[in-house]
Formats: sequence, structure tokens, C-alpha cells
Amino acid sequence: MKIGLTLRELHRSENDLAHELIQVSERHKVDHEIFYVARDLAVWSQRHVREIATIAEHYGEKLDHEPEGELGLMERARDKGSELVGRARTPGLLMLRDLREVYMKAAGVSVDWELLAQAAQGIKHVDLLQLAEECHPDTLRQMRWANAQLKVQATQVLVS
Repeated sequence: MKIGLTLRELHRSENDLAHELIQVSERHKVDHEIFYVARDLAVWSQRHVREIATIAEHYGEKLDHEPEGELGLMERARDKGSELVGRARTPGLLMLRDLREVYMKAAGVSVDWELLAQAAQGIKHVDLLQLAEECHPDTLRQMRWANAQLKVQATQVLVS
């Protein structure tokens, strides 16, 4: 069985999504909706990381229970340095790029949850199926939020 590998990939993907949401939140502090909602959505992925790590132990995988946290000092310095030397994109275009990245990462996580759910059904592992049924709707909501924000922002940013 390759359930352990699937859980490892899902753990990595959720961690990446949480980290991306935190980065988006940091980069767009002035937009309160982006800042706060992205942080709330990151907490969901961080919870998923913990839950995946717990269940993965039953499948022979040792995964870190602690999700990636806030931006590190070096990443913040690099971002600030880019802004100071003028390499940062215009704020609107950067937001569109960031929201697109969140959407794409959430879509990948959604596929991973689907794969896990299908495998769980096939081998009749109720614990895995229950985990997928509990977590996947959060991921779909993360995708819908990013997509809705893209629609809200796109016209103003691209036409102005």
C-alpha cells in the first residue's frame, strides 16, 4: 500500500498552503480582509497538518506535528529588501499573483484529499475516510475564497 506516501504528500501540500496563506497575509497587511481571512484559512491547513501527522503514524510515517509557522526573519528581510530596491511588483498585480498561487495550491490539496478518500474507500479504512471528509470541505472553502477574491480584484487591477 502507498497510503503512507499519499499522507506524506498531503502533509507537505497542506504545509505549503498554510505557509502561502501566511505569506499572503503578511504581504497584504493593508487589506484587512486579505490579512485576517488568509490567517484564519492558514489555521485550517495547520490543523490539517497536525491531524495528518497523527493518522500517518498508523501507516508507518513519521511526520512533523508542528506546521510551518510565521515568516522567518530572513524571508521578511528579503521581502523588505526587494521592496526597498524597487523589485516588488505593483501591489495590485502582486495580490493577483498571490491569490492565484493560493488558489492553485488549494486545488492541489483538494486533489490530494480526493485521492486519499478514494483509497480509503477502496481499502475500507474508516479513519482515513473520516479525516478526508472532515478536512476536504475546508480546502474547498479556501479555494472558493481565493477565487472570489480574484474576481473582486481582477477588474480593478487589470483595467486601471
